Amino acid sequence: MDLEARPISRSRSIMTELVFPTDTNHHGTMFGGTLMKYIDKISAIAAMRHCSKPVVTASTDSLDFLTPIRLGEAVELEAFVTSTHRSSMEVYVVVRAENLFTGDRRVTCTAFSTFVAVDENGKPIAVPPVIPENEAEQRLYDSAPDRYDLRKKRRSERYSSTE
Repeated sequence: MDLEARPISRSRSIMTELVFPTDTNHHGTMFGGTLMKYIDKISAIAAMRHCSKPVVTASTDSLDFLTPIRLGEAVELEAFVTSTHRSSMEVYVVVRAENLFTGDRRVTCTAFSTFVAVDENGKPIAVPPVIPENEAEQRLYDSAPDRYDLRKKRRSERYSSTE
């Protein structure tokens, strides 16, 4: 497998959807669960673009809803790989809403997800390193180890009432 480092731009993926009535709650704003589904989908695409292998979702964290997305707005999701480990990739997603009549755009949500590349038997396999290409990507790359440590800590402290 080619494990030569790849630029972040290789994984950059964009998805745009129109918010319909079936996507909204009684407030006329987009269901959080629908947006979470979109985040998982675009994140998986970005991860697969980076490693050229099948991937599975390992975690989603730092999912921050900043402003509501309203009925009739376009919702744009941009995702890219910010960091890698042996078989895992951290993917950053920024969600923007746009009023298509006025052109007003705003960031509505950000999220970090972790994906693991798998072989044909579902076993983790190595992924290539990632190379940041601009200052914003470098900041995300440089701060990734702290997020990784927090994920590890959270997993070690996880509580289950069934254990």
